Amino acid sequence: MPGLAPAHTPALTRRSLLSAAVLTAGLGVVTRAPAAAARPRSAAEGYTLPMPTGREKLGTIALHLVDRSRTDPWVPGRPVREIMVQIWYPARHVHGHPVAPWLSPGAVPHFSEVYGLPAARVRATATHGRAGAPVHGGRPVVLYSPGLGGDRGTSTVLAEDLVSHGYIVVTIDHTHDASEVEFPDGRIEVAAIPADIDDQIVAQAVAVREADTRFVLDQLAVVNAGGNPDAGKRRLPIGLRGAFDLHRIGMFGHSLGGSTAAATMHHDRRIKAGVNLDGTLVGAGAVAGSDRPFLLLSSDHGTDPEDPTWDAFWANQRGWKRELSLTGSVHGSFNDGQVLYPQAAPEIGLTPELLAELVGTLRPQRSVTIQRDYLRAFFDQHLRGRRSRLMCGVDPRYPEIRLVR
Repeated sequence: MPGLAPAHTPALTRRSLLSAAVLTAGLGVVTRAPAAAARPRSAAEGYTLPMPTGREKLGTIALHLVDRSRTDPWVPGRPVREIMVQIWYPARHVHGHPVAPWLSPGAVPHFSEVYGLPAARVRATATHGRAGAPVHGGRPVVLYSPGLGGDRGTSTVLAEDLVSHGYIVVTIDHTHDASEVEFPDGRIEVAAIPADIDDQIVAQAVAVREADTRFVLDQLAVVNAGGNPDAGKRRLPIGLRGAFDLHRIGMFGHSLGGSTAAATMHHDRRIKAGVNLDGTLVGAGAVAGSDRPFLLLSSDHGTDPEDPTWDAFWANQRGWKRELSLTGSVHGSFNDGQVLYPQAAPEIGLTPELLAELVGTLRPQRSVTIQRDYLRAFFDQHLRGRRSRLMCGVDPRYPEIRLVR
C-alpha cells in the first residue's frame, strides 16, 4: 500500500514515482533490524486503528465490478477488466452486522510477505465498519485511489473519518497494480506491473487508473438507480439505492493515487473537488488542472526544490487551489502505515531511526488528526458549501501545517 513498504525495496523519497522505490508507495519500507524487547501480543490481537471522530455509524460493502469494454492492460489474454471497490457509508444501525476486517482474509498471506507485518496481526485487525449494515443515504461521495502497489484499504483511517461525518467513500483496488486483490470466489490477483518500471509504465498506470475510476463512477450511477452491478449479484445493503448524491463528488489519493485524482478530474467533470497527498503528477492530464477546487498536501521536504510537476499544475490550475506541507511527515505518512508500523515496530525489529524513515517524526495520532481535519475541511467547503478557516491560510491550532502558496 502506498506508504506501507515492501520488505525488499529501498525507502521512498518524497513523491518518488519513477525510481525502483515506486512500489513502496503501498505502506512503506521495512528493513530488518534486531528485534527490541516488547510486551508479547496474542496471536489473535490485531492492530488498532484510530476511532473515527464523527457521530455517524459506519457500514461497508465490497463490490466486484467487471468492465467488459476493456481487456486487462497488465495480464495479456484477460478479456475483461475486473476490479474490486469498497463502499463505506453512514449506517442507520449496525446491530447484527459483523465487523469488517481491515484486509480480506485471503489477501493477508501475500500482503504480509510483501509488507513485513505479521499475518496473524493483520488478519485480526478490524475496521470500525459493519458489513452490509443498512444505509443512511443522500450523502456526497468521495472516491479514493491508493498509491502504486496499494490496496483499497490503504487509507482506511481517513476514509472512515469522512464517513463518520456524513460522506460516502468509495475506495478502489486497481487490479494487478495493487499488491494483491481478493475476489469473491477466493481468487487472489497479485501485482503484474513490469518490474523494470519506467516513465512509460507509470504513465500507463495512471491511464488505467483513470479508466477504472470513470468506470466506477458509471457503476455508482447504476446502483443509485436501483441496479446491482456486482458480478456475482450479491445482495446489496438496504438503502443503497438513491444513497449517492452524484452532484457532489470529490476524490483524493496518495502518491500515484493523487496523480490519478488530478488526471481524472481534468477529464471528467463529475468530480467537483480533488486532493493530492504527496504524489508526483504524471502525464499531461494530471498537470493540466481544471476549473474546480484542488488541494495539494505534501510531506516535509525541507529546503529541497519544489516538484516541477506541482509547479506545472499550479500554473495551469484555474479553479481554487492551495498547497500545504505537513512538518515532520514523509511520503509514508499519508496512509495506514503510519499507525500500523509504530505498533508493529518492536516485534518486527524496527529501530526508531528506521521507523522515522517510514512514517516521519510527527506523532502518528497527531498526523492522523491533522490529515483528517484538513481533508474534511476541504470537502466540507467545496462539496457542502461550509466555509472553513483551515482553507484560508495558517491556523494556530495546527502549527505543523505550512502554507506553501
